[in-house]
Amino acid sequence: MLSTNPMAALFGKSPFKPLQQHMRCVIDCVSEVPALFDALVAGDQRQLDAQKDKIFAKEHEADLIKNELRDHLPRSMLLAVDRRDLLELLATQDAIANIAQDIAGLLVERRMEVCEGMAEPLTRFVVRCVATCEQAHKIIEQLDELLEMGFRGREVEQVEAMILELGHMESDTDVMGMSLSRALFAQEDSIKPVSVMFWYQLIQWVGNLADYAERVGDRLRLMIAR
Repeated sequence: MLSTNPMAALFGKSPFKPLQQHMRCVIDCVSEVPALFDALVAGDQRQLDAQKDKIFAKEHEADLIKNELRDHLPRSMLLAVDRRDLLELLATQDAIANIAQDIAGLLVERRMEVCEGMAEPLTRFVVRCVATCEQAHKIIEQLDELLEMGFRGREVEQVEAMILELGHMESDTDVMGMSLSRALFAQEDSIKPVSVMFWYQLIQWVGNLADYAERVGDRLRLMIAR
């Protein structure tokens, strides 16, 4: 498809390409999180360690792409979008992989047992948060189309609809996270206080995956508006 935006043709290679590559690596990292929790629920420490290693390796790959983009993004050349917007979007994407790494590190460093009745809602919560991240990824994959069309027209409307759906998905995770916290609260008396503290931290981090996915959409909405 020929570009209808002279800016894209004028400045050659899209700055969105490495941003999209970074997000793909982020999603590769986050996609390992459900299997991490499957291993936790099954009490399979060996598989838990293996999943942690995968997540750490993919988070490192995302860091390499992030650093490469930061080092080579033009400072003086006029870009189709503001350089600061790109860097803020990159940082938001990167936070998703960082959180996945934090979750994996916690589950390996501290042996955690899943409380009775929490396995099923915990699994659903994790899956929904990861799906929210995948929705953010789908939106980022639309960046080239937005650039070609000059950030206007039908493509913008489609992306805005996807961002709206992203917000609905994140709201779902908020409700699921609060429900899971209430279930944990109901069993606090039978759990060691330190374990309770780590479980609340874990629930918050899993929810943060969806929070930062929504922020990706918010950053892109601001970029479109400008």
